[in-house]
Amino acid sequence: MSEYTFGTTLDASITQVRPRVEAALKEEGFGVLTEIDVSATLKAKLDLDRPPYLILGACNPRLASRALGLDPSIGALLPCNVVLREGASASETIVEILDPNAALGMAGDAVEPVANEAADRLRKVIAAIKD
Repeated sequence: MSEYTFGTTLDASITQVRPRVEAALKEEGFGVLTEIDVSATLKAKLDLDRPPYLILGACNPRLASRALGLDPSIGALLPCNVVLREGASASETIVEILDPNAALGMAGDAVEPVANEAADRLRKVIAAIKD
């Protein structure tokens, strides 16, 4: 994916993939707090037509609470972003998740155990949606 994300590509549309992603997130203790429809926003604000692109803001309340207890400013780096974007065709979806170690790494060693657990759980999400 990239230096700061991990994910997978699935042979299914975003409409088909999204419920699988949300169910896998729920299994790992995450809920979706926010949704940004980037394509719709760019169309409304700039009259640009872009392929489907969603950003889901996922949060595991227990992990967020632990991180905030260690560093109250960590909220600026939350929630975990999960991107669903169209691949080479409408029947291919790329799912990318911001690596919590990349995002929270700038906060220092104190939050590293929380970042590691979040990354482990989110990697399980990717594994689950591949099945």
